[in-house]
Amino acid sequence: MNIIVLGAGAIGSLYGAKLSKLNNVALIARKEHVQNINKNGLKVIGIENKTYKLKAAEKVDKIDKNTLILLTTKVYDSEKAIRGIKDLLRKDTIILCLQNGLYSEKIVRKIVGKRCIVLRVITNFGVAFLKPGTVQFNSYSYTAIEKSPVSNELAKNFAKCGLNGLVSENIKIDMWKKLILNCVLNPVTAILRVENKGIADERLNPLKKLIADECLKVAKKDGVAFEMNFVGNINSAIKSSKNISSMQQDLIKGKKTEIDCLNGAVVKLGKKFGIRCPVNEALVMIIREMEGDGEKELKTQHFSILIT
Repeated sequence: MNIIVLGAGAIGSLYGAKLSKLNNVALIARKEHVQNINKNGLKVIGIENKTYKLKAAEKVDKIDKNTLILLTTKVYDSEKAIRGIKDLLRKDTIILCLQNGLYSEKIVRKIVGKRCIVLRVITNFGVAFLKPGTVQFNSYSYTAIEKSPVSNELAKNFAKCGLNGLVSENIKIDMWKKLILNCVLNPVTAILRVENKGIADERLNPLKKLIADECLKVAKKDGVAFEMNFVGNINSAIKSSKNISSMQQDLIKGKKTEIDCLNGAVVKLGKKFGIRCPVNEALVMIIREMEGDGEKELKTQHFSILIT
């Protein structure tokens, strides 16, 4: 299969590397990353230590027959990325949106229309972008692909490449489950500047419950109800995770975060349903302040002191 990974940062690079085992893969990424990959290969360290030889480029010049496009940009970059290839899309092109956020695939579908199939994908692989040409693979997960006539074949391909591919029974449930995890994990780890396992600390349980409970109220109004202890599940899932959340990675690099696509999206949908989400709204305000504040280190230290 021909595969284009559009927006190959941490997760996109890992997926491209693994999929290159059985497929013809091209990574579309930033200039420095592209140059390092083309010169030295893509280095994956951590769970495995391997250098993958695959193609990389800064833009898509053409899309061949039967091409799978794996969209792994930040959600706020989706529109720009898809508009850049819109005229190259074919009827037999498949776009998989492997992204965070609430209904992020709708952005792509609105632009693409009926040109080709667009499907949502959910994953929790732990990956960090270390430097151009090198990513750190921290934890395994699954690749849940939205149901469609082509999903079984795609899932088998992903599974054979070590990405635990499966067809989701209900992508909406999977989306909300990951969103709630991200709404807790990302801002709290980013504010406290800790590895993911750092917020398994039970002293943070009241805060985690407040965040999750607001999300659960909105999810229920959206047609998704969960019968589970989210705080307990989150603590169990991350208690040994050395991964650094994507939001914290973005703040360290001085980049825009996805807070508006996570907690911000819950707040926005909550307002539509008449549900107030003050805790999630406060987290959005804090992260936005940290994005543009040159004194964020000082503020982070203050938050750290509060829980020690």
